[in-house]
Amino acid sequence: MSRLHEVAFIFVACLAQFLSLCALNQTVGPVIILANQFEIHDYGTLSWFSAAYSMTVGTFILPAGRLGDMYGHKKIFLIGWIWFAAWSLASGFCYTSGVILFSTFRALQGIGPALLVPNAIALMGRTFPVGVKRNTAFACFGAAGPTGATAGAVFSAIFAQLVWWPWSFWVLAIVCVCVAVIAYFIIPDPDRVVASKTGNKPSFDYLGTVTGVTGLVLINFALNQAPLTGWSEPYIPTLLVLGFVSLAGFVWVELRWVEHPLIPIHGLQVDAYYALACIAAGWGSHGIWAYYLYLFLEHLKEHSALLTSAETSPVAVTGVLFAFSTVWLVKRIPVSWVMLIAMLIFFIGSVLLATLPLNQTYWAQTFISVLVMPGAMNLSFPSATILLSSALPKEQQGIAASLVSTMVNYCISAGLGFAGSLHRYCTERAIREAGIHITVAPLHASSPEITAARLRGMRGPWWFAVGLSLLGVATATAFILKTRAWKPVQRS
Repeated sequence: MSRLHEVAFIFVACLAQFLSLCALNQTVGPVIILANQFEIHDYGTLSWFSAAYSMTVGTFILPAGRLGDMYGHKKIFLIGWIWFAAWSLASGFCYTSGVILFSTFRALQGIGPALLVPNAIALMGRTFPVGVKRNTAFACFGAAGPTGATAGAVFSAIFAQLVWWPWSFWVLAIVCVCVAVIAYFIIPDPDRVVASKTGNKPSFDYLGTVTGVTGLVLINFALNQAPLTGWSEPYIPTLLVLGFVSLAGFVWVELRWVEHPLIPIHGLQVDAYYALACIAAGWGSHGIWAYYLYLFLEHLKEHSALLTSAETSPVAVTGVLFAFSTVWLVKRIPVSWVMLIAMLIFFIGSVLLATLPLNQTYWAQTFISVLVMPGAMNLSFPSATILLSSALPKEQQGIAASLVSTMVNYCISAGLGFAGSLHRYCTERAIREAGIHITVAPLHASSPEITAARLRGMRGPWWFAVGLSLLGVATATAFILKTRAWKPVQRS
């Protein structure tokens, strides 16, 4: 490919990550406007709009990467754009329906990015050899995350506040169709990239897909439904147990049953497992950090959706800077050290919000947290992608991409589920201790005492995010101590 073609190719591939995060924030930026639209009176129901989307993105990425390895990453990439467009369009028409249908359509919308993201990374991994060019492409992909999240928050807030919130979904559908047409001409044909070493097409792991997807969905549903019903409802622990049983069956199938497993458990090196563990802890904390930051600004501080989007927009600038700094860093220090730096930033950003006073100016702890948190996102994602992409052969680049993206998106959703239960418990306790004679304060209820209780309730999830980020720091440190390696990525 010519240099211009390479640039266009990377741009189109990065749009998968850009619009994936853009769609996630479609229900985060105008969160209170959507609460009023659907007459939602509790935080738990409101979180389903984002959790349902992240759940399917994280869950269906695993089989999507394998489908790309089998039938061609370009073909699945194009199908992903059409699916994404169709369910974005359908989600916009949910303004006449209720919460359940809208959450269901958001979940179906998330399957589109699940098809797109791993195959976009795989296309870059198969096209560019290990070295600076591939790392630069992955850095661009990482930079698309915060810019996409910012664009999603800003434009959804503009449509929701100034026009009508469904238009953010309808415009996204139009954009997806346009990108699909462009991608058809820009993405190289499969036979122009690289062929499998063996020349054999791997079979699809149907049993692994059924057990894996079933287990992930059941666990995630239980975690995100528990804040609404409470853990005392019998079906919540039942679904959780069934989910873990299904995942245990998935591991057995992958190790003992199939010739071409969805996840090559035996083939992954130790550094890949450490990287995935760091991603799970770090991005789980990030999802909590972001969601409750928007709730804090829009509900407790009573800022408009547009103002809140403007206050969080610096993540786009610093996110790009941090993403491209990864290319510079991995030439000079090991990727494991870059991951440790990312985990430390996750920790710092979460602590800043967990200790945030209600009446403090935005330009103090909130602004600093917004500035530094993209460093955690855009150092960890490229680092993990580089580690796994280098650990697997070219014909399994879809699997490498699937693992990282699965951890990122699934742990965002699962983290919100855990945080939701903690938030409910902490808020109810704060209300009782404040002497307020209601069990749960509706979203429209407002008084200094209720606002103070809500802030105490939000500190629970934020401190949980601090704990997750500390787990990531400990994992990254353990890996460095175990390997004691100092081998920067070599130039090529």
